[in-house]
Amino acid sequence: MVASFVLCLLGFTLIGLSSARASRGTRHDYYLADGTVPPWLVGLSAVATNNSGYMFIGVIGYTYATGFPAIWLMLGWLLGDYLGSTFIHARLRAATEGCDEVSYAGVLARWHGERNTALQRSIGAISLLFLISYAGAQLLAGSKALHVLFEWPLWAGAVLGSVLVVAYCFAGGIRASIWTDAAQSMVMIVAMSLLLVVAVVELGGFGAAWAEWKEIPEFTRWTPQAPAFLGWTGGPLFVLGWMAAGLSVIGQPHVMVRFMTLSAGPTGMRRARTWYYLWFTAFYFAATAVGLLSRLYLADSGDFDAELALPTMALELLPGVLVGVILAGIFAATMSTADSLILSCSAALTHDLLPHRIERPLLIKASTVLMTAGALVLALSGSDSVFALVILSWSALASAFAPLLIALALGARPSQARALIALTVGLGVSLLWRQLGWESVVYEGLPGIAAGLLVHAVPAAGRRALRAAESST
Repeated sequence: MVASFVLCLLGFTLIGLSSARASRGTRHDYYLADGTVPPWLVGLSAVATNNSGYMFIGVIGYTYATGFPAIWLMLGWLLGDYLGSTFIHARLRAATEGCDEVSYAGVLARWHGERNTALQRSIGAISLLFLISYAGAQLLAGSKALHVLFEWPLWAGAVLGSVLVVAYCFAGGIRASIWTDAAQSMVMIVAMSLLLVVAVVELGGFGAAWAEWKEIPEFTRWTPQAPAFLGWTGGPLFVLGWMAAGLSVIGQPHVMVRFMTLSAGPTGMRRARTWYYLWFTAFYFAATAVGLLSRLYLADSGDFDAELALPTMALELLPGVLVGVILAGIFAATMSTADSLILSCSAALTHDLLPHRIERPLLIKASTVLMTAGALVLALSGSDSVFALVILSWSALASAFAPLLIALALGARPSQARALIALTVGLGVSLLWRQLGWESVVYEGLPGIAAGLLVHAVPAAGRRALRAAESST
């Protein structure tokens, strides 16, 4: 078990370190790989970053506890993600090429040429706050898996992940991250598929699994459980909310920066998206199926941590060598996202927040170490579940940034003041929604994004009304 796990981690680390040979030692290369990454690498890197410890730990734990309604979460998320990508990704890549910015915040703030400094710093500050919390959740996810399988203390996995992330980020920046993401994505899907096949075979097929699922109260209901006062609207609101969660990917700097690194070409974005969605669909289906099957192998004792379902299930079903592969898949998922988050935090600090941009490679790398240390401290001190931490950060970032990016991609030219108001309103609505506990009714990213879009829509509606009034006179 330990040998197969260590070999996989060693392979990832060597791939990351080897990227140093291609490094050009510039700020643009460290954060965007000079826009030279081929489509297949962009697609695999983006999907590995998106499907993190949240998928291995959080989603499987949620599915274990919830049952078949989790399928609607999967369908809503995939559809929302796809709809957003159809008109956002290519426009973001074009805007990146048209300016000298290396951060997500920088590109949004200079979309139409003139740099909006206050907007860029606001986006950078919000990014830093929530992305570092998100990174802490990833390190926590890896620690949970190591704690179950190796009985290591909870801090050990977080420290190991931090050291490895710093090592290959120090070597090649985002290029190292992308190269290791591609390798990690392969291990992730092999690990999940392996556990799915073994679990089904051990049960005697899906027919036998279905018969056992039906014995669990409420587990096989097809409509999500919602407050009674919503009536029949509870199910559609559940799906609509998770479609907003899928759409929210456009508000995640650490994912969208992958598409900003794409090499130029008329068909490049289409090919990158093909790689992305083929892998994403297959992996999400396998993860949901494993989550459902885990309930048959692991009884709900009341004090069982559902987020430990996958590693616990692997221990019961697989020989030691294959358990090591599963653990490598989980750890790969956490690292593929953690390194991306930390690099985005570093870009926010060195490029968006400081009064003078940092250009020296050593100082840029030092900021990466600093961000990793911050994420590690959060991982060691945090007690929230991976699912809760990720959803909170995901919805906050989406509610703040997605409305602005959608408006820009559709050709709007919001003033800096209006963009800041929309950012504040979207983020505030999302956080208030969760504070009031209404996320059980609908995912908080939906009202957050809607509120931000409403702020952007008001001036457009006013201009149309004015033109209509002028034409009538």
